[in-house]
Amino acid sequence: MNENKHRDEEVEIDLREVFFVLLKKWWMIAIGAIVGAALAFGLSKFFMTKTYTSSAKLFVLNKTTSVTSLADIQIGSALSNDFMIITKSNPVIDSAIEIIKEETGKVYTRGQIKGALSVTNANNTRIITITVTHTDPEMASIIANAVSACAANRMGSVMGGDPPTKVEDAEPANHPSGPHTKRNTVIGFLLGCILVSGVIIVHHMMNDNIKTEEDVERYLGVPTLAVVPLIKGRDSKREELKEMSEALNERRERKRQS
Repeated sequence: MNENKHRDEEVEIDLREVFFVLLKKWWMIAIGAIVGAALAFGLSKFFMTKTYTSSAKLFVLNKTTSVTSLADIQIGSALSNDFMIITKSNPVIDSAIEIIKEETGKVYTRGQIKGALSVTNANNTRIITITVTHTDPEMASIIANAVSACAANRMGSVMGGDPPTKVEDAEPANHPSGPHTKRNTVIGFLLGCILVSGVIIVHHMMNDNIKTEEDVERYLGVPTLAVVPLIKGRDSKREELKEMSEALNERRERKRQS
């Protein structure tokens, strides 16, 4: 009863022991890492859909505003933050959906447009970047330009002044922006290492077999009086049995002679 209680209360983890357990099973960890990287690479390369991004840029500063003081710069920065919120507002999205329908004949929902849309403002600038990610590079540029035009008009209407100035129109991308095959492969490699290492550690911690003399003292609470060495290999066992057999034969011969 006390022995079981002592074993249940044993929660100390020997990190050095765990390290050597993992080092001993390094080949399993390597296999897990390779399998994880191969799976991630295969999924990214052959099964995940390619995506394309297009970006339109606007300069958020009224034509009547002069940048002559710190106050003017702060006003421009505040306008940038307001514009980022207005760009994702429902009136802007609805207007963009109508423009896209007129140009392409395709109908999108608010959720689809907002899910593909991202609005960013670089630090210390009044440049707003409207980026759209889509499986079709042509549609990505059309949606980005539609949203930027509607957002600029809405901003001018809300502020009661000139709309933001267009810096750059969105263009169809020549190369896909996703999936990130290299990044996913590295993540798969790391996940494979972590998963296999976790399984090895859990198996080691759950294995309550007594393997060393330290385990005898730890779990049974009694000192070790002797240790019987384990001789590995068939050849060494045969030699040991042969020596024991020869010793027994010699004793028998001596008894017969006496």
